[in-house]
Amino acid sequence: MNCEYITEMPLFYQHNINEDTRLAIWHIEEPESFFLETVPLKKDVSHPFKRRQHLAGRYLLSYLFPDFPLEEIRIADTRQPFLASQRYHFSISHCGNYAAAVVSLSSRVGVDIEQISPRIERVGHKFLDDEEAHFFNDDYARFLEQWGMRGRVFQEFLTLIWSAKEAIFKWYGKGELDFRRHMKLEGNIIPDEDWIRLPFVFDKERPIHLGVAGRIFEEQSLTLAWVLT
Repeated sequence: MNCEYITEMPLFYQHNINEDTRLAIWHIEEPESFFLETVPLKKDVSHPFKRRQHLAGRYLLSYLFPDFPLEEIRIADTRQPFLASQRYHFSISHCGNYAAAVVSLSSRVGVDIEQISPRIERVGHKFLDDEEAHFFNDDYARFLEQWGMRGRVFQEFLTLIWSAKEAIFKWYGKGELDFRRHMKLEGNIIPDEDWIRLPFVFDKERPIHLGVAGRIFEEQSLTLAWVLT
């Protein structure tokens, strides 16, 4: 795998997952006019900030694969963008001044980027099932407290779990998912060089075991998660 941590903005990070699949994060600094040179504007995006997020995400698609047919993007009833031709599989995420995208020639994909903040501790009950909540609120919390790391690290990993479940939601693409019931951690969280491996079981129509990859960017207070099958 080819990972590159970009120090010069606005391309913040790029990761070639395999020969067919590429991922990147863009730091949104440019005016709207920069993106409009490449990206067709979707007319119903009216808020200026949301519009720049929208444009930056699509700009990344064409950055990762220059022949990506931006004009063919459609929006499903679930509000997920897709290509009817399935020439590429892709997923986009926005958070503050960052946009992330993953594009694949051969695999279904999902990506999510989130800002780390103390608020995540107040909403954990909305996406953690009982076993996950017990682990994070009891076992893991006690471990962190033992080493004086309770606050920030706890928030980082809670946010990473939220990112992972959002990435799975986008990978599934059909909506109507319960984040507590349909997607659950099924093993240990495993650090693996630059990435953190998050084993999940997705259980809607039938159980599917997924290996979600996550990363924490501490200086930018961001988490990133992606999944592909």
